[in-house]
Amino acid sequence: MEKRTQEQNAQKRVVAVQEKKGLGISEILLIGILLAAGAVLKFFVGSVINFGMKPNFIIAMYCLVMLLIRPKVYEAAIIGLLAGAICQFFPGQPYINIASELVGAVAMVLLMKIPMKIGKFSLAPVVCTFLATLVSGFAFIGIMYLMYYTGADITPTPLAAFMAIIFGTATINAVIVQVLFPPLKLAFRRK
Repeated sequence: MEKRTQEQNAQKRVVAVQEKKGLGISEILLIGILLAAGAVLKFFVGSVINFGMKPNFIIAMYCLVMLLIRPKVYEAAIIGLLAGAICQFFPGQPYINIASELVGAVAMVLLMKIPMKIGKFSLAPVVCTFLATLVSGFAFIGIMYLMYYTGADITPTPLAAFMAIIFGTATINAVIVQVLFPPLKLAFRRK
């Protein structure tokens, strides 16, 4: 009997680790807070900077949240749809943002899979955000012009104005995310 107890004690113990499924409450709250911050920035800063199209800071916020929580592709798609739905509360072409933010969010999460470290410094925040903003912006232009040429009752903004806004917004978003990512990453990891 004593030998059997020693054998049982000597057996390797296995700790079962349960795989995380879906986003937790803290991630969902972070998504809501950052998308709301993007909406506030879009409203107030967009009122000052307006060339027929307002810069979209909601993109910067969903890029930032994705860097922080590292969602799966389908979760990123949902975040993109939420961001597009929030954009519907602002003046502009209706419904186009839903598709363009979906494409931008999926692009962001896929771009994050590419290694972008130089030593200990990661270029992912600035590079991924810049490229995801471009993808979202070009998707917006493509959908808008497609709708225009198929007879939809919309007036497209001249392409040169779009290019300035898209590249300007991509640059601003990349800077915002690069500046905010390190302190938010530190705060988010401390929990």
